[in-house]
This record gives sequence, structure tokens and C-alpha cells, in this order.
Amino acid sequence: MKADNVPAIRAASSYYGPDSCTLEDLRSCVARTTEATDVPLAARIANNAPVYDCDKVRVLAATEDGRRQIMAEWIWVLRDGPGIVVLDGAFPDTGPVDAATAAFERMIAAQRVAGTGGGDHFAKPGANDRIWNALEKFCLESPESFARYYANEMIALISEAWLGPCYQVTSQINVVNPGGTAQTAHRDYHLGFQSSEVVARFPVHVHLFSPMLTLQGAVAHCDMPLVSGPTLYMPFSQAYGPGYLAAQDPEIRGWFNENCVQLPLRKGDAVFFNPALLHAAGTNRSADIRRMANLLQVSSAYGRAMESIDRTRMIAALYPVLRRMDGQGIDHAIAACAEGYSFPTNLDRDPPIGGLAPQSQQDLVREALTEGWDTSRFLEALHAQAGRRLS
Repeated sequence: MKADNVPAIRAASSYYGPDSCTLEDLRSCVARTTEATDVPLAARIANNAPVYDCDKVRVLAATEDGRRQIMAEWIWVLRDGPGIVVLDGAFPDTGPVDAATAAFERMIAAQRVAGTGGGDHFAKPGANDRIWNALEKFCLESPESFARYYANEMIALISEAWLGPCYQVTSQINVVNPGGTAQTAHRDYHLGFQSSEVVARFPVHVHLFSPMLTLQGAVAHCDMPLVSGPTLYMPFSQAYGPGYLAAQDPEIRGWFNENCVQLPLRKGDAVFFNPALLHAAGTNRSADIRRMANLLQVSSAYGRAMESIDRTRMIAALYPVLRRMDGQGIDHAIAACAEGYSFPTNLDRDPPIGGLAPQSQQDLVREALTEGWDTSRFLEALHAQAGRRLS
């Protein structure tokens, strides 16, 4: 290797570009089969996804050695295997699920009366019934039901398996009504919620660790036969390096629709998967099944900064100075001061309408500077945005 080629070669291997992903490469990546010897603790394999009998898992997890064994197998499945774990009978008693469903139905009814609850990341707004921040709303609406529901051992066990202790749970309710159409194929939070242009700015190693920061899950709140459109999956697709770009490619999305798999679920079952797995909610072709799932997004405890910083207060003080500056240094100063990420936010008041994510604080600052807003107009918009983000 010539020394003068090293910088260019390193740059090419450190970032994904428009030519980094091809359908042929993705097809080769997922051309694998889950064997029984890969998942010896699973009860069976369905469409390459290992299915676990939770009664047996609970017995196994009663000892420290057994707990480590099942967690280690799930780590392998999520990271190196098909990327999806099916928990048959995650709730052996569906009473807590029914109580939660009743609470969620009350919330949905209230949202309809109030005309709220719109917006979706990967489906037409209004096609489904959504409850954003269902975790907090459920806890405040019915603390007893919340405690019984989240006392569930399987949710805790797989969350710790992937993320370690001190994880953070969030939850959104998604109800796909009869006739509700499928989502587009996608990867999930974090990089999965960014545009292709933004995704390409992140180096390859960020593409690799982003899936390690969250775990996606869904608890079935009703029986979900195939006709009701349970989630579509592409096993092993989480292993495809440039998959965050591939997920937004129209040709690859078309291929996904033709080749994905579905898994029927019963009320009280749960599915957990690597957020980098290509997936999408399916079309509900039933006449009368309101397919309700509690979508769990469990986050690593380590996805947070060390210090608490009031960035709204900072950027309010800095904005008059930025108006007097020119040159590229403005962007650097904004990056050091304002919040660059759209999340966390209150998705009831700040929904992802018109894109995958709401406007970030940095984007608001740049818009104000570009359009020449005076300080009073900017401060009004800044504080309105901050208010929308509050729980």
C-alpha cells in the first residue's frame, strides 16, 4: 500500500456513501438459516426466528448459571444470529395485559375526542391509533396495573441481556385498525430515524454501536393471526453494515416486501429484536381485529451525558452574538451550545410529521439565523419548542 493512498483508503473505509449498499450484498448477508444447534435453549424455530417457551425459561433463569446461559443465547441471537427473539407466553397470566389494554383504550378514546395522537415515523399519519409516551401515561393513569404489567420477568431478563443493568424503558402503543396499511421497511432508533444524508455523515463505527444502545420489543395485546398483519421481518439483516442506508433504498424496500417473514402471536406473547433488523408493521387485512401492540424501546443507561446542562438558557444568551458572527465558526459554536438531537421529546406535542424526527434545537437556531429573525422572535420560538418537548 502506497503511503500517499492511506488517507483516501481510510476515509473510504470509515464512511458509508451512496454506493456502499447493494441489494446483492444484502441478499448474500441474509442468506442464512438458523439451526437448532445455534439455539439449543429454544423450543422451536419459525421462519428462522427462535421461539422460547417462557415457562421453561423461567425455570432455567431461577439459577444464576441458567440465567447467564439464556441471556448469552439471546445476546448471540440478537447480535450474530437472526436478530429476533420470540417469547411464547411472556405473560403466563394475561390479566395484566387485559388491564393495560383497558387503560390504553381509555387513552385512545380520550385522544380521539381531543383530536390528538397523530403522527407516525414510518406510516401515514392517522392510519393507526398511537399513544406516545404510553409508559408515563399508563403509570399515572393506573399505578397498580402498571406495577403488575412491568413486574414481568421476561421483559427484564431480555432487556438486561442486551443492555446490561440500569436500562431505561419507554413505550408507545400502536393499534393497526382493519384496513390499516403496512409501514415502510426500516431500521429503528437511533440512526434509523435519520435521513440518508444525515446517516452518511456518521462514521462506520457509529453504525456498528447504534444498535447496541437500544432494544426493540412488542407485547401482543390481542391474538395476532397473519391476516391481522403482525410485524414483517428480515432475519439476519441487522448484520448488514450499511443497512441504515439500505433501509431507505426503494429497490431494497421493494425486495423486503416480497421476501420478508411474519410470525403470528397470541395475546401475552412478546417479540424482541435488534433495532438494526429490517422490519415493518404489516397490513391489517382482517375485518374486525384491532391489532394492538405495546412497542417497547429499551435504552442503555450509558446513552447520556455526564452533566446536566440547560442548553435552552445557553442558546438564548448566545443568539445575539451569533447574529453578529460570520463564517463557518458559527456552526461550530452552535454545535457546542444547542441540542443537536430531536429526542427525547413529547411526541404528542412535537410529532414527527413531515419527516422521521421533529426539528432539533440546532436546526431551529440555523433557521432563525438564515431567515434573519430578531432576538425576540427567536426567543419566542425557542421557548415554544422547549415547551413542546416537556412531558
